[in-house]
Amino acid sequence: MRRRELISLVGGVAAAWPLAARAQQPARPLIGFLNSASPSAYAPMVAAFQDGLNQTGFVDGRDVAIEYHWAEGDYDLLPWFAATLVNHKVAVIISGGGPAALAAKSATTTIPIIFSSRADPVQIGLITALKQAGSNITGIVSMSDGFVAKQIKLMHAVAPSATLIAVLVNPSNPNNPKEISEARGAQALLGIKTTVLQARTSREIDAAFAKLAELKVDTLVIGADPYFDSQLDKFAALAARFGMPTIHPLREFVTFGGLMSYGPDLANAYRLAGIYTGRILNGEKPVDLPVQQSTKVELAVNLKTAKTFNLTVPQSVLGTADEVIE
Repeated sequence: MRRRELISLVGGVAAAWPLAARAQQPARPLIGFLNSASPSAYAPMVAAFQDGLNQTGFVDGRDVAIEYHWAEGDYDLLPWFAATLVNHKVAVIISGGGPAALAAKSATTTIPIIFSSRADPVQIGLITALKQAGSNITGIVSMSDGFVAKQIKLMHAVAPSATLIAVLVNPSNPNNPKEISEARGAQALLGIKTTVLQARTSREIDAAFAKLAELKVDTLVIGADPYFDSQLDKFAALAARFGMPTIHPLREFVTFGGLMSYGPDLANAYRLAGIYTGRILNGEKPVDLPVQQSTKVELAVNLKTAKTFNLTVPQSVLGTADEVIE
């Protein structure tokens, strides 16, 4: 064989080796991330989820790939997004919120599903029991039982002269009936009047605030809902515009200028979901992982906003706050 032919042959074989090696390397597992909210609102939750993954030895971009789908409040998109993830043969689906988890459940009975939900997953029909969720589904519950009632009590403590408190809920959220029931219970307990308004779009939120002014509502409680989580800046701006003291479940609300926030620590719940995801990628089965309950809650107060409303936040509230913006 001539030297030139030999060099060409060796060079060709050498060039083929990296390609062959790459072809033999297994593809990184693909994680499907399905959420009803927006990526901007849930940036802390995504970071916490990835931290949980890291704790089990998986780093995004190195050991796994993540495909994100955000409905940004359009819950009608969730079934299509869930079907897309199934078609892409993801190894596991992470679903945030009741609507997203229900969409994932309807899309597959074989791909593992990890949910993070503030709604009671048994009550909304996601699982049959906390101890035995199902063959392919488990997750983290940041149970919101009693949170609306607690929010109403906090608003009453900050604005004791309030006689009419409104609760805003999303009628598309399966947890809606429970929140309304809690509002009615708080009304009877505190001896105040409550009214329930509903909104599922940005335009309906605008209309709800106009209705609040018409009804001469004193304070507003915003229910736990992924779409509402995506509207923190809008809620804060409308609350300031209408002079409406408002409380929201997410801690980030006060950083946008909202008065108060009280609700589950969603970042902690997503960190736990990340750990469960890693355990499943390491070979464990959802049926062997019982639903966990994240019990961490957060209270935050914006004293600057309280001053604009001429409200004095009592020490009983400030003393239990996790964050106070002065």
